[in-house]
Amino acid sequence: MHELEQLPIPLLRWFRENARVLPWRSDPTPYHVWVSEIMLQQTRVAAVLEYYRRFMEALPTVSDLACAEEDKLLKLWQGLGYYNRARNLQKAARQIIEQFGGTFPGTYEAIRALAGVGDYTAGAIASIAFGIPVPAVDGNVLRVISRITGDRGDVQRPETKARIRQALLETMPRDFPGDYNQSLMELGATVCLPNGAPQCQRCPAAELCTALREGTIGELPVKSPKKARRIEERTVYLIFFDGKVALRRRGARGLLAGLWEYPNELKCDGDALSRWGIVPAGLEPGGTGKHIFSHIEWHMTAQIVRAASDALPEGWVWAGPLELEEVYAVPNAFQAFAGAARSGLSEPEQQSLWRPFIPGGVFAYD
Repeated sequence: MHELEQLPIPLLRWFRENARVLPWRSDPTPYHVWVSEIMLQQTRVAAVLEYYRRFMEALPTVSDLACAEEDKLLKLWQGLGYYNRARNLQKAARQIIEQFGGTFPGTYEAIRALAGVGDYTAGAIASIAFGIPVPAVDGNVLRVISRITGDRGDVQRPETKARIRQALLETMPRDFPGDYNQSLMELGATVCLPNGAPQCQRCPAAELCTALREGTIGELPVKSPKKARRIEERTVYLIFFDGKVALRRRGARGLLAGLWEYPNELKCDGDALSRWGIVPAGLEPGGTGKHIFSHIEWHMTAQIVRAASDALPEGWVWAGPLELEEVYAVPNAFQAFAGAARSGLSEPEQQSLWRPFIPGGVFAYD
């Protein structure tokens, strides 16, 4: 991988002239870098910016994060998906309080030992916040390096990641490790794009790039094919009484653990309303939605239920529009029905308020 020996100078020059202005770059404290990197996992920068701002306003320090109520934390995270990221942030914050007296640890090994922190995140924090010369190898970096060096190893295999990480460690500029890691990430995010759409004419590494020279950009990086997702047909029950909608909390483990949801069941599970002890005073179709998780697709059909009484199963709650907005974290999986729930359907004439909010399908990740 001799190309990497020549990469730092042109790449750092390009980064300093073209880097996006981002709040965690403007003030790269360990806490800021850490929170931003966790938010950015599986999530676009544009989507993270407002979440990051609100998160830092609400929880500006490690101590604030460690002490936050879980419902508040999950509400701040609502819509970002992969909610275990938020829970692990809090676990790690408590580790920092208990093991390091509230001061963010300053070695790669100690950072790596925090809950929810892997090799990439530890490398990003260590290099950006502490100037430690260690690589931060994410999907963007794997794509950039595989194309520049012509590496045809499967980037999803541990041995390929380890080989690329070692090559970067050996060629990393010791004086600017944080900038160098960020320049590789930035190149992958803005120029060396996936799916055959790189902007090679803008790339500072074009003269070094093996894939460009050999015409193999569309073939790299090599990835093993993804497994087909399982499809689940579900019925979502939008149960209303006196202008409020029913919510239940999911279990502590598994998909969307601990979050609030509109009650739902597999379509084949029979008469759920009877099992829940809910007597409908009115029942009508409520639209459809679709949500894609990494391994499952939910195809959802909603039923609007006007309950005859306010009786609910134990642990369920009635939530009005303000509570939906400020208190309960309902995941994006149910975004197709958010407009209906917020409109607080208590009268038939209010139907006009919610129907435009229910599209034929919603595609998102949690």
